[in-house]
Amino acid sequence: MNKAELVDAIAAEAKLTKVDSKKAIEAFIKVVKGSLKKKNNVVLVGFGTFKVKKMAARNGKNPRTGKTIKIAAKNVVRFKAGTELAKKVK
Repeated sequence: MNKAELVDAIAAEAKLTKVDSKKAIEAFIKVVKGSLKKKNNVVLVGFGTFKVKKMAARNGKNPRTGKTIKIAAKNVVRFKAGTELAKKVK
C-alpha cells in the first residue's frame, strides 16, 4: 500500500474527506519524525513502537575491492510490532 492508497483507505474507514485524511497522515509523519529526532520513542499500544537506536562504528568490506572500510556510527530508526499487530499478521 502506498501513501495515496493509505489516504483513500483512512478516508473511507474514518468517513473523512481525502484532503483531511491526507492532512492527518502528514501530521502523524511530521510528529513521529520530530519525536524520533529528539530521540524519544513513539509507542502506539497494540500497534508497535518506533525508536532510535545507536549503531556503533564498525568495519565493513567493500564488495568490489575486498578492502576493509570503516563504517561510521549512526542513529537508525527501528520499529517493533506490538503483540496485537503481530497476532493479526500470523
